[in-house]
Order: sequence, then C-alpha cells, then structure tokens
Amino acid sequence: MAGSCGIGSSAAHWKRHIVRQLRQRDRTQKALFLELVPAYNRLLEKAELLARFSEKLQPEPNDATPATHQGSCREESGPDSDQVPSPATLRVKWQEEKEGLQLVCGEMAYQVVEKSAALGTLESELEERQSRLAALEARVAQLQEARALQVRQVNARRARNAAQRAAYEALRAHARLQEAALRKLEEEARDLLEQLVRRKALAAAERNLRLERRERAKQARVSQELKKAAKRTVSISESPDTLGDEIKEGVEMTLALSAEPEFLESEAGEKWKRPFRSASATSLTLSRCVDVVKSLLDFKKRRGHSVGGAPEQRYQSIPVCVATRLPTLAQDVLDAHLSEVNAVRFGPNSSLLATGGADRLIHLWNVVGGRLEANHTLEGAGGSITSVDFDPSGSQILAGTYNQAAQLWKVGKAQSKETLSGHTDKVTAAKFKLTRHEAVTGSRDRTVKEWDLCRAYCSRTINVLSYCNDVVCGDHVIISGHNDQMIRFWDSRVPRCIQVIPVQGRVTSLSLSHDQLHLLSCSRDDTLKVIDLRVNNIRQVFSADGFKCGSDWTKAMFSPDRSYAVAGSWDGALYIWDVNTGKLERSLRGPHCAVVNAVAWCYSGSHMVSVDQARKIVLWH
Repeated sequence: MAGSCGIGSSAAHWKRHIVRQLRQRDRTQKALFLELVPAYNRLLEKAELLARFSEKLQPEPNDATPATHQGSCREESGPDSDQVPSPATLRVKWQEEKEGLQLVCGEMAYQVVEKSAALGTLESELEERQSRLAALEARVAQLQEARALQVRQVNARRARNAAQRAAYEALRAHARLQEAALRKLEEEARDLLEQLVRRKALAAAERNLRLERRERAKQARVSQELKKAAKRTVSISESPDTLGDEIKEGVEMTLALSAEPEFLESEAGEKWKRPFRSASATSLTLSRCVDVVKSLLDFKKRRGHSVGGAPEQRYQSIPVCVATRLPTLAQDVLDAHLSEVNAVRFGPNSSLLATGGADRLIHLWNVVGGRLEANHTLEGAGGSITSVDFDPSGSQILAGTYNQAAQLWKVGKAQSKETLSGHTDKVTAAKFKLTRHEAVTGSRDRTVKEWDLCRAYCSRTINVLSYCNDVVCGDHVIISGHNDQMIRFWDSRVPRCIQVIPVQGRVTSLSLSHDQLHLLSCSRDDTLKVIDLRVNNIRQVFSADGFKCGSDWTKAMFSPDRSYAVAGSWDGALYIWDVNTGKLERSLRGPHCAVVNAVAWCYSGSHMVSVDQARKIVLWH
C-alpha cells in the first residue's frame, strides 16, 4: 500500500506541474493581447474622431472661392488668427496623423496576424500535449494495474518462499539427523568389517598353521619312510610279476600319505611296472626316491575330465619359476601386425608366444637368442582379435574376436579348427580352463559361457549383469571383471555368484597367480589391485605418477613367481611394482610411442613381451 501511495503522489505531482506550465503560458500570451487590444481600440477611436473632424473641415458647396472665404475668414478672425490654426494646417496635420495612424494600424494588423498564427500554433501544441497527456494517463493507469498485479504476485511468491524456506529448514534438520545416523551406521559397519577381517585373518592364520603342521608331519613321515626304503635292498629278478609286486608294495607304502592315493598308485604302477633286462640287484637311494616323490607330488597341475569322453589325466607337469628377473632393456623391437596389437601370450614352454591384432591375424613367434623369429601365422578369424590363450599342453590356441565368436586353432595349422558361436556381441575374453577340453568366454553381451571343446558345444551360460572385459579360471571358480566396476566370482558347478568385490573404475583385465591365491586387477581409475582370495579382500593398491590406463582392454599381469606386477601405460611406458613391498620397482621407456595394450611374462621368468597400438612388439630381457 505504501508503494501505491508513493506512485499516486508522484503522478499528482507531475500533473500539477503540467497545469502550472499551461497557466503560465496562458498568462504570458494574455499579457501580450491585453496590451494589443486597448491600443487597437484607441486607434479606432482616434480614427473615428479624425473622420468626424475631417467632415467638419470639408468646405461648403455655396462658398464662392477659397480666397474670399479665406479673406472673410481672416477678416472675421482678425484678432484671433494667432490662437486658432488655419484649416490647411489642420488638414496637413490631420493628413500626417492619418498616415502615421495608418502605419501604426498596419503594423498592429500585422502583429495581430502574427499573434493569431502563433496562437493557432500554440493551440495545436496544446491539443497535441493534451492528447499525449491523455495517452500517458491511460498508460499510467495500465502500469498501475500491472504494478498492482505484480505486487500481488510478489506477495504470493514471498508467502510461498517463506513456506518453502520453512520446509527446507525442516528437511535440513532431518538430513542432519539422517547424516548423523548414517555416520553412526558407517562407523558400526567399519567396526564390524574390521572385526570380520581380523577374524578371517585369524582363521586363515590358524588354518595355515594347521596345514603347515600337517605338512611338516607328513614330510617327517615321508622322510622316515624314505629312509627305511633307502636302507632296504630290493632284488630285481627277470620275472616282471615279481618285480612289479615288490616295487608296487614299496610305492604304495610311500604314497599312502598323499591326498589322492588311487591316482598316484596307478601312475606309479605305470611308471615302474616294466621288465628290466638286467637281473642284478639294485638299491634305491634316498635322493632318487626324493626325486620320484617330487615328480609325483610337487610339479603336477590339476586337470579336469572331458565332458562325454574318457577320464583325462588330471595332472600335468608345468614349468617352475624359481625367481623372476626384472627386465632392464629391450632386446628386440618388431612391427608385428598391419594394425594395432591387442593381445599377447606365452606358451607353456616359454619359447613360443602368440600375438593377436586388429588385422584378424594371430602370429606365432619363437624366442631364439634374445630375438623374435616368426614361426607361423594363423588365419581365418572373423574379426579383430581381442585375446589369445594357450591350452595347458601348448598345442592349441583359443582367441576371442569381434565377430561375436571365439575360435580355436591347432598350433601348426593355419586355418581355424573350431568356431564357438553363441554370443550376441563381441567376445572380449577367451580362456582355457585347467583342461585343454574346456574353455570360458566373456562378452559385451553381459554373458559368460562355458564350452566343451570336444563337441564345440556351450555347456553353460551365465548372465553376469554387465559388460565383461576379462575372465580367469580356477579349480571350481570363474572370475569375471566388468564395466560396472565389479569383480564377480562364479561357482563353475552351479551358475550362481558367490562373491562380488567392488573396485573404483571399469575393470580392464584380471591375472590369477599360479598358486591361485591372489588376483591382480587393472581398472580405469589408473590403479592395479591385488586381491587375496583366501579372505576375498583387496590387499594392495598400486599406482604411480605418470601411469594411466590407456584403454578398456589394457592387460596387466603377475610375474610367474608373483613377486612383481606389470602394466603398460598410455604414454608407452611399462610400470613394474614389487608385490611384497608395494613400491614401484622400475619403469621402462623407449621403444613404445603409443598406448601399451598388453604384456606377457614367460613362465621361466627370463623374458617379457609388450605390444602397443602402433603395431609394435617388444621383447624385454
């Protein structure tokens, strides 16, 4: 209301100002005309007076002559001639005054015309200003109405703002209470998690201690049995049955302490049950017995059974890396493919490696004398190669491709042996399981498939909820890394998820240690993480200044003895971390000038290979 009163007073003020200006103009113009009209009236009066006077001065028609008239007039007015002027003089004066009055009358008439014109102009201006004033008054009325409407809207909005402010304050108070409750719950969860980790650590320590004690007792018993067997003299006759019975008895007694006696007995029987040409007595030394037992127990790798076939041998010898040597220099640099190289993998013998690229080719290379020599080229892939893997025997190669399938080659054969079709998007990972007749593939279609390679048949499909970028396989578990920043563990006996571990970034690769106790993951948050599979928890996080994961398929890897972790960066450098200390051990630069896509360490630990998006393959020693 105060605002509307102020606007009304301002409007009345300028109206009064306009009225004052108009009155001042009227007074000024009226003053001019007030002087002009009386003068004109006086002029008219004088003109009438002069006209009557001139009429009186006109001579009568019966006058004789002007001279006689003038003479008689002089005579009659003899003594008064000095006082009264003569008619001629009066006539001259009257003529002069008349001319002067005519001039004045003309000037005044001209002034009247000018004033009339000015008056007409002023009247038109007045009318124009009055029309403008009326328009302005109408505009002012509209603006006042609009202002009144705006004032009402402002008041309504202020009321709503006040209500919303009150609701906001109430929500803030509620949020503070909820945050306090959340912090309390987080602290409780943290405490519970710490207690769980401590209990798991204690349980793991106790379990490891029991296993260690059991192993020591087992080794002590085996040592005693071996000492007894070493002291015993075994006679070997020409009869195969007698020899087989005696040796079988000794081997059965020695292997009775192992976890799988039936398998070891059969293998020992196959190894020792053969006839000897010599009939002389032979004694088994302690060192020979130890070598035999180690060959049976220590250097064997579990393998499964083929679906639909005869039981396959479940253990196979694998190379043993005593200590990994850190690479220091690039021994060989080659342009391996026609376009970028996406995958690289060493075979079990450490001298053969395979590379796969976007040119749909797989090249096999031999490592000879610190140099890479081309061995063979595998053709027939339907799309770009995303991953390559050797089977445990090193005789087959499995590759994932962009054509929604995985393909199987036999080493030495150029054309593909089998095509594993069934995915609806590109296959990002293809790995053999612990047997050469089973494989696992992961795809961008959010599925992981298990395959029976004997029949090229998909035995199981697992829906994994997100893009799968890499998979690895254990004894009875399949581990998959995903685009939703999760690592999922799947029981291979039943298609269900048994564990989920979140990481901060899209998972690009997974690497399982040879003892299957630790998992290395690489993710797009530019970190590598070591996960202890005994407690299913992240044990270490590796990062470094300058290290950046260059793509969604960058592959990191453990060294064969799990002492180091290596990964390639976007700038072409290789970063190697010490797993035991967690520190950056070394960074290798030079040959690569593009993003390093993958690295591979040979099983002997003496060589390492890296590939990049600029077609290069580099052998490090």
